[in-house]
Amino acid sequence: MKIQSRTEKLHLVREFISEAARKYGFDEEAVGKIALAVDEACTNVIKHAYNYAPDRELQVNIQKSGTNLEVVITHDGKSFDPEAIKPPNMPDYLKHFRHGGLGMHLMRSLMDKVEYRAASNKKNEVHLLIQLPAGTSRS
Repeated sequence: MKIQSRTEKLHLVREFISEAARKYGFDEEAVGKIALAVDEACTNVIKHAYNYAPDRELQVNIQKSGTNLEVVITHDGKSFDPEAIKPPNMPDYLKHFRHGGLGMHLMRSLMDKVEYRAASNKKNEVHLLIQLPAGTSRS
């Protein structure tokens, strides 16, 4: 699916992801976690890679990758080094009443693997992987 880089379009991504996750056999708790992680990844692209430019585009693909469900978010915005984002010190974070800045932490907590790749077509990809439920054979 493709959407414009507008946060008000993210409900379409959440619905798309939730429907696909259910088809792959995830329970409602897992569906919610996957949808939240993908929403965070898309929000980060809109906010950081596109600097809220509303006329850009994100592509969201879902595929089975071995024993995992893989969500790939493709964009042509600024690249990003996820290794530069260290896990937050949560007691310090909460003590100082900070908000925002937890997107990477949340994605890493909800998914089994989060990767960023530069594709050969001058696009960037965010890969979110989570193990499929036992007994899943859908392709």
